[in-house]
Amino acid sequence: MAKHKLQRFAENLTFDNLFQVSWDDLQAGPYEHRGKWNEYFQNDNPIILELGCGKGDYTVALARRNPQCNYIGVDIKGARLWRGAKTAIEEQMRNVAFIRTKIETIDRLFAQDEVSEIWVTFPDPQPKKPNKRLTCERFLNTYKKMLRPGGPVHLKTDSQELHEYTRDEVIPEGHYEVEFATNDLYNSGYEGEAVEVQTFYESGYLAEGKPITYIKFRIK
Repeated sequence: MAKHKLQRFAENLTFDNLFQVSWDDLQAGPYEHRGKWNEYFQNDNPIILELGCGKGDYTVALARRNPQCNYIGVDIKGARLWRGAKTAIEEQMRNVAFIRTKIETIDRLFAQDEVSEIWVTFPDPQPKKPNKRLTCERFLNTYKKMLRPGGPVHLKTDSQELHEYTRDEVIPEGHYEVEFATNDLYNSGYEGEAVEVQTFYESGYLAEGKPITYIKFRIK
């Protein structure tokens, strides 16, 4: 397994759609693509992020469905990102990119109003560390710095605890606008990308009969 990781790390360095950004890189000065991501994609299409994207299968699937949008998956695990980046290259998808970095630094990689939409799919629910949850107020304040006014945030998770924490504590405290929320997405009658695209792990949860929760809310 370690050998495969090393091989993937080496191959990651050759991918032109995978950017690896360290804390030292950010301390050296403004990140080169900050405010210029549309130049990288060579179009003016909306930029949509998936935070904690893992292998990037959800990012790639969304990009396949919506070629008129640009998608960037973010995760700290390089061996996981390898799969999504490689798939996008093999399929010659020019509307997909990936960033390996800590999500705590994400606002240093994107300028104000540069991001149109954010997906948070099956993140670590951090049951004992609420301040590390990707939907806690600390992170949402970070997202505000780069998300366009009224831009939606999607939380899709198998964790009822994380769903309820976000819905009942974080959203009311921040006065965010809830567009849709359900404790059981696939029995809710909802129509849209949240049910039409699944991650690898999500398919497994559904096979086990485990309900998937979903919230779509807007940060003003």
